[in-house]
Amino acid sequence: MKGYSLARVASIAQRWIGWDSAGNGYPDPVTNPDAVNVDQPLAVDVPAAPHDASGERVPTRDLAGLAPAARPARRWTPNRVVVTPAALEHPHGQRITERVRALGIEVERLRSNRLTGVRGRTDRETYARAKATMAIVVSPPSRRALQPIAPSADWRVDLAEGCPAHCQYCYLAGSLSGPPVTRVYADLDDILAGLAAYAGRGTVTSRNARRADEGTTFEASCYTDPLALEHLTGSWLRAVQHFSDWDAPVQLRWTTKYADVDSFVGLPHAGRTRVRFSVNCAPVSERFEGGTARVPDRLAALRRLALAGYPVGLTIAPIMPLPDWRERYGELLNQVAAAVDGVPELDLTAELITHRFTPGSKEVLLGWYPRTRLEMDEESRSRKHGKFGAVKYVYPRDTMGELRGWFVAELAARVPACRILYWT
Repeated sequence: MKGYSLARVASIAQRWIGWDSAGNGYPDPVTNPDAVNVDQPLAVDVPAAPHDASGERVPTRDLAGLAPAARPARRWTPNRVVVTPAALEHPHGQRITERVRALGIEVERLRSNRLTGVRGRTDRETYARAKATMAIVVSPPSRRALQPIAPSADWRVDLAEGCPAHCQYCYLAGSLSGPPVTRVYADLDDILAGLAAYAGRGTVTSRNARRADEGTTFEASCYTDPLALEHLTGSWLRAVQHFSDWDAPVQLRWTTKYADVDSFVGLPHAGRTRVRFSVNCAPVSERFEGGTARVPDRLAALRRLALAGYPVGLTIAPIMPLPDWRERYGELLNQVAAAVDGVPELDLTAELITHRFTPGSKEVLLGWYPRTRLEMDEESRSRKHGKFGAVKYVYPRDTMGELRGWFVAELAARVPACRILYWT
């Protein structure tokens, strides 16, 4: 560590890595009860559960006052990046480390998978430290065994977990199992190599006559935002290249609220990657989506990729019946129509997702964003039960029918080339 005295090195080691004053031992739950195991999944997972707030069994905790102020989107620069020994055994772990260092960010080499120095004296301090930390790790076994992800895709494949954005309706926030340290996976080559075993085995697209043209689909953005991390990892670029070289009826899918698509324009993709942009009307995106790209910027990025021949998509979510929702969502659809105007051979889809929440996700989100104006009133919602007994609150049947009817009709009228994949 150039420029540091031995005493300073020892101090850093004691604080962040968990050695004792004699330099002995590794951090573990006994000697370092506050250490975070970065090899464990960030999000609580239920096998075969749907990927939304309705299907997660989540722990709850008091996180009052943790929400940072919303800020314009910019490339995320973590305050702290760490790498585990196992991650450095993988070529992609070495590539990420080199990529991060090339950006002028120091990478700390841990002596085990236990990360100390994250938990602060208060929940606010812990949240702030964790949200600004990225760990380069090997994916846990539970993430390498792919799970279905209806109605989006046949299979969910995780290349990372964690997101630097601050969306006040965030489904990830309701699924956290500990401090939200972003994990990026070093064993990318093994993850991609393992996908072939799942080809043709799905039920959402590969065995569905209505969506069979998509082939076997792999969703790679469930617990993260790819464009928020791509400049640090290069993982999704390599995934696009992998699918481009994979001569089979398969498709990579991911969605984003960012707009930094420069590295993907001009990249060979063979039409086997569909990039979807999560968009919403102005009152929702401007009020509830802190730290993300502006919707006009996202739509400009969608246009760039569509002109580069990518299949593209809209994830309109979460749809909310605001007092003037027809006018506001009409403005959004007009923006979409302008963004795709004149694109040759446009392949555009839409996924329409209404807002829903669980008691657990509501508690966590109100703790993070105590002054939020996000409506989460159980009395005005319909109560439903998920596959695993989890309670979710959705809009009443009449409201859902009105919203769905309007979106189906208006998308057909304003963006006739757009194909709706599902409504939920």
